[in-house]
Amino acid sequence: MTNPQEGALELGLIGNCRVAALVNPQARLVWWCYPNFDSDPAFSRLLAGDDEKGFADVVLENQVSSTSDYQRNTAIITTVLRDDSGGAVRITDFAPRFLQHGDIYRPAQLCRLIEPIEGMPKITLRVRPTHGYGKPSQGSSGSGHIRYLDGDELLRLTTDAPLGYIQHETPFALRHPVSLVIGLDEALGNAPGEVVRDYLKRTQNHWHDWVRGLAICFEWQQVVIRSAITLKLCNFEDTGAIIAAATTSVPEAPDSQRNWDYRYCWLRDAYFVILALNRLGATRTMEGYIDFITTVASGDGELKPLYGIIPNLDLTERIEPDLAGFLNHAPVRVGNQAVEQNQHDVFGSVALAVLQSFVDERLPNPSREGMLQLLESLARHAERTAFEPDAGIWEYRGRKRIHTHSALLCWVACDRVGHIARRMGQERTASDWMERAARLRERILAEAWSEKKQSFTGAFGHDDLDASVLLMNELGIIAADDPRFIATVECIGRELNVNGQMLRYAAADDFGVPETAFLVVKFWYLDALAAIGRMDEARRLFEELIAARNHYGLLSEDLHPHTGELWGNIPQTYSMAGLINSAMRLSIGWEEGLCRASW
Repeated sequence: MTNPQEGALELGLIGNCRVAALVNPQARLVWWCYPNFDSDPAFSRLLAGDDEKGFADVVLENQVSSTSDYQRNTAIITTVLRDDSGGAVRITDFAPRFLQHGDIYRPAQLCRLIEPIEGMPKITLRVRPTHGYGKPSQGSSGSGHIRYLDGDELLRLTTDAPLGYIQHETPFALRHPVSLVIGLDEALGNAPGEVVRDYLKRTQNHWHDWVRGLAICFEWQQVVIRSAITLKLCNFEDTGAIIAAATTSVPEAPDSQRNWDYRYCWLRDAYFVILALNRLGATRTMEGYIDFITTVASGDGELKPLYGIIPNLDLTERIEPDLAGFLNHAPVRVGNQAVEQNQHDVFGSVALAVLQSFVDERLPNPSREGMLQLLESLARHAERTAFEPDAGIWEYRGRKRIHTHSALLCWVACDRVGHIARRMGQERTASDWMERAARLRERILAEAWSEKKQSFTGAFGHDDLDASVLLMNELGIIAADDPRFIATVECIGRELNVNGQMLRYAAADDFGVPETAFLVVKFWYLDALAAIGRMDEARRLFEELIAARNHYGLLSEDLHPHTGELWGNIPQTYSMAGLINSAMRLSIGWEEGLCRASW
């Protein structure tokens, strides 16, 4: 197996909860949507195939090595490039984020500080933005800045580096630091170097303070901290939405056509994300996300599986022809056809998300009667559709079945409404919903069970295995010590295991037989192992997942079970939340940890 850190997804994420960009180990900015997460990418090199467009980088003459990593407990990446004569340059990349005038300052900007640290390095600064998903942009220079006017949004590069050198990509000797600020078409109000150094210090302080306030487990602390920062960077703070990933169209596997746009908010992610945020003590982010989910759930019309970071945006799927795709694996899709599907798990997903606002005493604005009425309305939809065919959790495009996971989440909607009503002292309402939930539960446990497989399966009346049934104990429909659940965990562990990695399912779908393992499924599996008492095995699998992260500590959506390469959109919220939740479950406690001599 090759080292997964050598793969093409060796990328780090910088951002400020308004914009997010990906940086590679050579300090090349290869992906940045401007001015929001789901906007047209100003830097689109990630999906440009062999075309050298859509990036910003620093080319060191006669370079021989590079080292790159996050500054500790921040979203700031520092890269050092070295040449063959002892010269070295340090590049610091970040998006400004700090408290200013009583609010968080998070402009649609990226900052880059380039410093000579040894010898006399000679560099070339290249800035090649695109617009319209892959069309090169032309710059026009002003006084200390270059403006790119081609796209719908004006883009401005302000710098104290020589503009002519940037525009003509001319090498020059770097004798003193230079700074670049790219983004909003606004004057900085001070010299670029002063602004960038001030922003850098304040952004460092902000992230240090944010991390200091986290609740983390004793073991795997740096894993959890990096995952928490990454999860926060996927939070569009303006509306509270949390996107599934920062990218679009990085395929699940080579030549698979499984290229999807994940820059949106899926309701089914809510349970895992809110669980992670709750365990981290990141209550402001959690509350903002609950507010976003409440907003979309209280709208007119049908509840959709996913929403844009601003809920009413058009997500109709299209293909963009000017980008050749990740490693030339087209197509590049914008929007997502799943928005048109019926997925009945949405009702339970909302109930799981909003439940936190009824039971968490830390929140200043707990949910009340109006929210319960909204959930009752959703639960009635859930009860009515629980046993109707839908596209399911994996969003099959060419078939519909009565999917076990969808029925399970419909049961969740009814069950949680009953528990909320009981908590609010409405015993008659609680008893009614508990009875409805009990009827759903009885049918689900009967019809999802396969005598042939001796396992719960992915859809009623079918023997195809599906890893989503591993969540049945997590969500409370069956006890961990129930022989049927234990048999299910063991069956899935045998039959969906490929070279130590876990498939979502093994049967052919719209695009053939899946080739890569879906990373979050392995978290579900090890959590299920821990629940049935196989803790040592669960911890071993968790260590394997930690080792699968790229150099920057990020996970994408998928892992190739034979090459060890990461595939799929990155960073994947499902995967990062899985790291947090599993670490919290498996870690020894602080008291035990501090008493052990071995650490």
